[in-house]
Amino acid sequence: MKNARTTENVTGLSAAEAAERLISEGYNELPSSGQRGLFALVFGIVREPMFLLLVACGVVYMVLGDLQEALMLLGFVFFVMALTLYQERKTEHALDALKDLSSPRALVVRDGAERRIAGREVVRGDILVISEGDRIPADAELLSCLNLSVDESLLTGESVPVRKSVHDGQTMEVHSGGEDLPFIFSGTLVVQGQGIARVIATGVHTEIGKIGKVLQSVEEEETLLQRETGQWVRQLAVVGLSLCFLVIIFYSLTRGDWLNGLLAGVTLAMATLPEELPVVLTIFLAMGAWRISKKHVLTRRMPAIETLGSSTVLCVDKTGTLTMNCMTVSKLFVGKDFLDLSSLSRHSMPEEFHELVEFSILASQLDPFDPMEKAIKTLGDDYLIETEHLHKDWLLVHEYPLSKELLSLSRVWKSSEREEYIIAAKGAPEAIIDLCHCDEQERVRLSTYIAAMADQGLRVLGVARGYFQEPLLPGQQHDFVFEFLGLIGLTDPVRPTVSPAIAECYRAGIRVVMITGDYPGTASNIARQIGLKKSDVWITGPELERMTEQELQQRVNEVNIFARVVPEQKLRLVTALKANGEIVTMTGDGVNDAPALKAANIGIAMGGRGTDVAREAASLVLLDDDFSSIVQAIKLGRRIFDNIRKAIAYILAIHVPIAGLSLFPVLFQWPLLLFPAHIAFLQLIIDPACSIVFEAEGEESDVMNRPPRKSTEPLFSHRTVVLSLLQGVMVLLAVLVVFWLAVSRGESEEKVRAMTFTTLMISNLSLILTNRSWSRTFVNSMRFTNRALLPVVAGALLFLGIVLYLPFFVTLFRFAKLDPIDLLLTLSAGLGSVLWFEGLKWFKTSKFVQKVE
Repeated sequence: MKNARTTENVTGLSAAEAAERLISEGYNELPSSGQRGLFALVFGIVREPMFLLLVACGVVYMVLGDLQEALMLLGFVFFVMALTLYQERKTEHALDALKDLSSPRALVVRDGAERRIAGREVVRGDILVISEGDRIPADAELLSCLNLSVDESLLTGESVPVRKSVHDGQTMEVHSGGEDLPFIFSGTLVVQGQGIARVIATGVHTEIGKIGKVLQSVEEEETLLQRETGQWVRQLAVVGLSLCFLVIIFYSLTRGDWLNGLLAGVTLAMATLPEELPVVLTIFLAMGAWRISKKHVLTRRMPAIETLGSSTVLCVDKTGTLTMNCMTVSKLFVGKDFLDLSSLSRHSMPEEFHELVEFSILASQLDPFDPMEKAIKTLGDDYLIETEHLHKDWLLVHEYPLSKELLSLSRVWKSSEREEYIIAAKGAPEAIIDLCHCDEQERVRLSTYIAAMADQGLRVLGVARGYFQEPLLPGQQHDFVFEFLGLIGLTDPVRPTVSPAIAECYRAGIRVVMITGDYPGTASNIARQIGLKKSDVWITGPELERMTEQELQQRVNEVNIFARVVPEQKLRLVTALKANGEIVTMTGDGVNDAPALKAANIGIAMGGRGTDVAREAASLVLLDDDFSSIVQAIKLGRRIFDNIRKAIAYILAIHVPIAGLSLFPVLFQWPLLLFPAHIAFLQLIIDPACSIVFEAEGEESDVMNRPPRKSTEPLFSHRTVVLSLLQGVMVLLAVLVVFWLAVSRGESEEKVRAMTFTTLMISNLSLILTNRSWSRTFVNSMRFTNRALLPVVAGALLFLGIVLYLPFFVTLFRFAKLDPIDLLLTLSAGLGSVLWFEGLKWFKTSKFVQKVE
């Protein structure tokens, strides 16, 4: 038997030719992703409005001499900047991962001799020598091969290795996927056989290099939360600064006191500038990343956590995501009987199926690398280990490989107990039937069973046996007399957690779309198993290729299965869905998924089976490859968004009375009620409340039983803004009522200020409590644990007591001590300021309960 790895009479390139091509065409690697310098990254960060506001507030405090508050705010600046810099440095390594993957070591023929060189030094025209287990270093055409099969799932997404054949010299289109093609591709893996090939493309010109180019061209987008928050900050900043200048001018002109006018203007600016927003976003997303890691999900881009909760479409890659990417034997057929192995315990296989398994093992490698042969070996280990049907002592005499003409292989064995040769054959059922010379009636009968197994999404193999007594073996398989033994059905099993996870997605209003390189029948069968809607309708890659962008945008809304899809088409599908206004989440694990992962609103890579390229391109990584973790991540994403909305609603509400108490004394020529020290004190409560208390709040009961937020819906709907501002206005009215009562009683300026400030503090705590949930009343919310709530509330009351009754702080804050009647009045007003909102929630909840009943 001729060895396909023989390099006799093959000289290959000379060392000089290889060196010349290396200089002219470059190394066999992908260019590193261009990274911005540290100065450029810092400049990009500090020009964001959020960071500018933090810096501005810190400078204001510093000018006013409040060094502690200034240092705290500036500390936030450096913390957020360092965190953002770290994320920026981690986000653009996908091309570097491609570079490493595409540069394994290679065995080449140079100057007539085999040499092992670094994969990056392979050049066009090199002769590659490949064998089982090798990672192919460059795209090449086959000059010779024996029983060569290559795993191209890296490029195509198909879990089954494809058979290769020798190039016949005719001009052909170079593409991956499909049987009997004479091309092998960089980064793919040889699972069986051996061969010699001539390199036709290296570096960026390879198939994996083309994916790298697409990946490099995909631009990431800002999340909805980033865009909306930035817009809010800019608008509030303009309003705050404008009011600041107007107050300075008005106060100075009406009272002739420029110093106090400046103080009043700065106080108003501090009251209205939302410096809490960047802190809230950073802490919520950082804590969200920590919480989501407990669900075995690694966060690579923190803003993606919020967007995940808004996902409307989940695009799922079949191989390795929905399935295990591990072939197993699931069904056997002998005579007229099927055997479903899922219902069979170990060592309990009926005797009539033993020979089928025995000869399928004999027709496979002893130590297989091919996933189908691994599955057959496992089958034997599970069911035949204690029988006489395993023959580790037999001698392999000869092997007849697969060919284009006959899609079967035969292995000839010799036993010390028998004089004759034993031949085991396996391959495509039609080829095995042909080898067995079955009559037409038998062919029709067997075809029915084959079709039944194929319709179940199984990959079907036929198995036959033969015996031969002559001393010289024949030249081809057809010269043996074979007996048909039966059929073996293999499947790539569905992950057990997928079906309930899909159902959870549907309850949450999330559409699930399968995108795979596999055949439509197989994809449809998998879809039925996992409960995917419209499992009998699909679009294939060739059909998709003929569609215009407008046609695709229309059809993509009607179909949930896309089969025989190539990498560029996955990217087109994601783009079409986004053009329809969908928030797209894409899962995947192969190099072929990387461009779509990066283009999607949220890319989720498989951490265990996924390639480095997929992980680097994705926003999130499933560390345990468990599809159900996606549902937990979506649930947490929705909780995070809800809590961000609550926190920012609280920030809007509390800034209304603070701004009002800073503005009204200027307009109506009252004594100034709030000074920078008061604002700084309030910030000590507001900052941890909005960033820690609301972050720790649990999810609402209906978080996974409602549709996702529409892509056109703003962070704050009109209703949300109105209710937030109305909360603030009611608090302002309550504080002004206390102010009016104190003034009408003839209290001193210091006591009026103390009563007003205390009412504002109690109202602030009431706002925290009422905004924990917009669907549950305050009393119901107290049944749900929030570990951050008690320390913040208790600390606020403790600090309030200190500034009201310790002489040093009483003087510093320009207060006067309050008696019990004053405290009761401020407490009643503060709690009463939110009772209307509690009543609104109770009325809404009661009405809903009555409707359900």
